Amino acid sequence: MTAEMSTKPKIVGLYGVPASGKSFLLERLKSKLRGEHFRFFEGSEAIASVHRALGIVSGHFSFWPEKEPHPDNLYTPADLNVYTHIIYLDTPAGDVARRCLKDQDRGRLPVSTAHISVWKDYEKTNLRRLCREHGIVVTAVYPTNTLLYDVLPLMHDIRLHSEAKNLARVTQHLDQTLAMVSGDTDLETLLVFDADTTLCDVDTVNLFWEKSYAHIDRECPLSTLSSSSMGYSYTSFRQDAFLYEEDWSDVERVCGEVASQVTVHPEFVALLRVMEETKHVGAVVVACGIRQVWEKVIQREGLSEIVGVLGGERIADGYVVTPEAKAAIVSRAKGHHGLHVCAFGDSPTDLPMLKLANDAVVVVGMEHLRSKSMDTALLTAIDADGFRARQALVPSTASPRLTVDKLPLVDITHQNFIQSIFSRRRKLRVIHATDKNTAKLLMTPTRDAAVAGPDLRRAHHRVGFYLATEYVSEVLGLEKNDIRHVQGHMVDRHQLKDESTTAIVALMRGGEPMAFGVSEAFPRATFIHSQFPDDLEEKLCVITTVFLVDSVINSGISVKEYVDYLRDLDADIRIVVVAGVVQKKAITGILDRLAGDADLSLVALRLSDNEFSGKGATDTGNRLFNTVHSY
Repeated sequence: MTAEMSTKPKIVGLYGVPASGKSFLLERLKSKLRGEHFRFFEGSEAIASVHRALGIVSGHFSFWPEKEPHPDNLYTPADLNVYTHIIYLDTPAGDVARRCLKDQDRGRLPVSTAHISVWKDYEKTNLRRLCREHGIVVTAVYPTNTLLYDVLPLMHDIRLHSEAKNLARVTQHLDQTLAMVSGDTDLETLLVFDADTTLCDVDTVNLFWEKSYAHIDRECPLSTLSSSSMGYSYTSFRQDAFLYEEDWSDVERVCGEVASQVTVHPEFVALLRVMEETKHVGAVVVACGIRQVWEKVIQREGLSEIVGVLGGERIADGYVVTPEAKAAIVSRAKGHHGLHVCAFGDSPTDLPMLKLANDAVVVVGMEHLRSKSMDTALLTAIDADGFRARQALVPSTASPRLTVDKLPLVDITHQNFIQSIFSRRRKLRVIHATDKNTAKLLMTPTRDAAVAGPDLRRAHHRVGFYLATEYVSEVLGLEKNDIRHVQGHMVDRHQLKDESTTAIVALMRGGEPMAFGVSEAFPRATFIHSQFPDDLEEKLCVITTVFLVDSVINSGISVKEYVDYLRDLDADIRIVVVAGVVQKKAITGILDRLAGDADLSLVALRLSDNEFSGKGATDTGNRLFNTVHSY
């Protein structure tokens, strides 16, 4: 339904039993919502003409004469396909009965208050069911003296809100929250926590509903919606927000009661306490439920100065926290703010953010409390998507998910984990010549479609030699020893630092010509051809520095496989990635995640925004070796 809602016109249906005030409200809305952004209709016949405006239609769900045992449904399948939102006027039955008595000249028959109550219950129950099934957001409003001014904000919000705007507002609130928790300190690491059933065992949404909204529906709206066709979609969370708008009375008291029943796991409290003395690490709690509850919980723990809370369950908040919103928070923290992100979550709705985090921790609670669908979702993510994470048992007596081979254990209270999170981070060192005239000259033949075979290999060789002498030597430094000058006396001889224990790895086949250029600059280094990382195992026994050389780095996945393999062999090995062209997306994504505590540098002739990957005649390897005809 998400994709459909993003493209079809937004149509709001005003529903309610006869004499509930639909026509009166429609006329008052017309007087306030003038201009090209709103269109008004009596009945649904002409609403197909709505384009780039919010259509507002008064409609009838059913007709039920008091003498009849069952109502006649007036809605049609076409109505359910057209409406995106429905506002139900839940006018008191007594008011409706009095209006029917006064309006007999309009053909309205007197109706008892008891019958109107039953009729309204029928309409509300079935409207909610049908709207869930068809992805329509529905809410009830209660006519008061301020009805018009209660409905106007809803209309403006419906017209302006979208999934794209939702993500933009979420990231805007993240920016504001980071400014608050960081103060004047430059953050390096951000801890991102899912709230309910991750930081605690309680589902605060269920608890809030039980305490505050049982008179509307005894089932938590989030669980009702998630089990419908809406699932955990943007529309589902927006529906949840509209349900909360139906009765927001006494919210401070209810939020306080809910917060008082939330106990944050002591393991997380201890972890967050470390932040009080560590200014370069920040934390945010991302709540799909009501933000005020978690603000009170964090405040009670004495952490409100250092832990921010993101959550939006009210229309006035401007956003809702969807799985995609959680992912956007992690992406924004990494890409825009340059932070190393460690994310904690426990359910499938957390997987989008966990996948994007530099470090992902799946929080595993007691078996009767944990998500039933998480095992399957984790297996798919690990086996199909290459997702890598660790699992933390909270409490420690909980049984692991999957196997510890698939999802290794981590103790978040252990000093090793705490140190890995709170130690100062090394940034990926990126050195490139993109804007230099030398680079422009060197890259020209590599981009010329007419250049291939030996000429292109020579061009790549020159690039490798240039990058090695101009940049790699600066990254690693030089060492000197004595050589005899042509005039007979001794002078300093310079070579790459630890050159004799350096390996140049040509990632086959596109990296070979450039690697030969690097080898010419550093002739004492070992030269290795490699198609797969495990080619290297027996060749690096005395090696302290490795150059991974490739012509083009697109996603960075191949480089990641090599870096991970090398670090498994020797965690302290220095790694320098040398390439002709590197996509910027790889730098802010996979390659940046590889930096962390290890020694990793990237040297490139050029950085590129063009995400084109060559195939056939445009593949660099085919051009280098004249194998275009084979494709």
